[in-house]
Amino acid sequence: MADKIKITFPDNSVKEFDKGITAFEIAQSISKKLADEIVVCSLNGIAKDLSAPINEDAKIILYKFDTPEGRECYWHTSSHIMAQAIEELFPGAKFGVGPAIENGFYYDVDSTTKFTEEELKKIEARMLEIAKRDLKPVREELPRLEAIEYFKTKRPDPYKVEILETIAVNENVVSLYHQGNFTDLCRGPHLPTTAKLKAVKLTSVSGSYWRGDEKRQMLQRIYGITFPTQKELDKYLKDLEEAKKRDHRKLGKELDLFFFNEVSPGAPFWLPNGMVIFIELEKFWREIHGKAGYNEISTPIVVRDTLFKTSGHLDNYNENMFKIAHETENLYLKPMNCPESTIVYSSKLRSYKDLPLRLNEIGRLHRNEVSGALGGMFRVRQLTMDDAHIFCTDEQILQEVTGVLELIKIFYYTFGFKPAFYLSTRPDKAMGSVETWNLAEESLRQALIANKLEFKVNEKDGAFYGPKIDVHIKDALNRTWQMATIQLDYQMPERFDLTYEGSDGKKHRPVMIHRAIFGSFERFLGVLTEHCAGNFPLWIAPVQLAVLSITDSQNEYAKEIYDELKKENFRVILDTRNEKIGYKIREAENRKISYMIVVGDKEKEEKKISVRQHGKGDIGKFGLKDFIETIRLNVTQKTY
Repeated sequence: MADKIKITFPDNSVKEFDKGITAFEIAQSISKKLADEIVVCSLNGIAKDLSAPINEDAKIILYKFDTPEGRECYWHTSSHIMAQAIEELFPGAKFGVGPAIENGFYYDVDSTTKFTEEELKKIEARMLEIAKRDLKPVREELPRLEAIEYFKTKRPDPYKVEILETIAVNENVVSLYHQGNFTDLCRGPHLPTTAKLKAVKLTSVSGSYWRGDEKRQMLQRIYGITFPTQKELDKYLKDLEEAKKRDHRKLGKELDLFFFNEVSPGAPFWLPNGMVIFIELEKFWREIHGKAGYNEISTPIVVRDTLFKTSGHLDNYNENMFKIAHETENLYLKPMNCPESTIVYSSKLRSYKDLPLRLNEIGRLHRNEVSGALGGMFRVRQLTMDDAHIFCTDEQILQEVTGVLELIKIFYYTFGFKPAFYLSTRPDKAMGSVETWNLAEESLRQALIANKLEFKVNEKDGAFYGPKIDVHIKDALNRTWQMATIQLDYQMPERFDLTYEGSDGKKHRPVMIHRAIFGSFERFLGVLTEHCAGNFPLWIAPVQLAVLSITDSQNEYAKEIYDELKKENFRVILDTRNEKIGYKIREAENRKISYMIVVGDKEKEEKKISVRQHGKGDIGKFGLKDFIETIRLNVTQKTY
């Protein structure tokens, strides 16, 4: 039996195999179709090549391309195939780093050739040719010093040498991957063969300083994406074109919602139309939180460093914080609201009768994101966080997390989003004991189970002070976005010495639940804008109605309708310009105004209105009062 090993599958079934078997051979023993489709595996939670021999009992997961793990391996191998193609076409090129990213991959290249569209097409063709060679990536492990010598002499590349001499300095053994005549420094894992690559598109080239240092060499960062079929690539490119039309930065300008200016990088300038949406979202947020028993607070933006020393942010988040040198001390712009929420909690003595205490805050935060990471509303330096902090007992955790999960469902279903849930566990850099973390993780796990919610586990993706439930949504283009979060924290109450008097008259430590529903107003509005392509639901639409007269003879009647709609608190404009009605309608359509009320002589005589709905056209004639009742119900029910 010493030559046998036990393999445990995701359904907890166990099978025995000969020692030294590979994941690919295990897949073949199940079905040839499965073996053809898998691209990578994990053994005991560690990603491995399919060709790696398995010599001990292990839990195995086999991943296809349609999984995050599968796509990461596929795209990372694709970056190596691209680097090999570049090396063959443009001898002398050197390579920085080439990771998989959310959609595809990139590689930083040092070459005397300036890569234009023509060069990218040549690289694409060579990548497909390399794929047809059916090259099998082979992993080789070397002592770090030998690897340094290898990249100094046998395959000279100063960037790989620098990585080995600095970033990998604490590693005794490193891995190289050989792919035909191409070799790269890499942790792996990789696809079992280059033949898996069937369709490729190199999408863009940009400049990137080596290791983000503007004093270092400027490299060319080539972005690309690959798929197992041409059909998948074609669909992706079609979606990409649609995404460009929906780009929230483009629509933000066209609809007068917001804009960005270099006078304040990473911070939006909100325009009146954008503020309408912002305020309506705030109203809705306050409405559902008021019903759920929250009490709103507001805390200062500029804070002494002592607060963040106590909270642990200076040790764990310092590079993301804006420091203000003031007289004899350092002040900081707050990057999150939670430390100050503890100050509110400790501002008076608390009893078990006060718990749970739910404090919500719409707080303006500042985070020192690097310039290259900024991306419209999706990644900003100034953000508005819809925060709340719940202080409760251990016994109240389940009911409080359940309450937050209900709020999340109410909120996202209102916008037509279906939330998906992920449990994010202890990261490598974390405060507190493993035992406390295990307790917190299990509490969140049980809350998800008790609420009958399907969830996946994101290993090591928790906050530095506690595990969390992350909420993802999919938009109209099937893109996934991480939005809401629920974090369970035993560390901050300990660090700030928060207590409450129990029914036994003794001091006890509360538990702190951090949670946000939007995530941030900026990010949520960016996602929503692209999801609905700027066609906002009526209840938050910046301009809900436009009253359009056909000729001057209806202007007075059009004004009566406008006044009545204003009196009913609708956001409405009046267009009595001396322009053709077709022109007025097109302009209103371009502004994505929800409804257009067209007034001609017939409507004037009948005391009716003709209504056009944005994107749908003519929907008929109505009496004004009946139409008002219909759209008021739409607004009240927040119909999407």
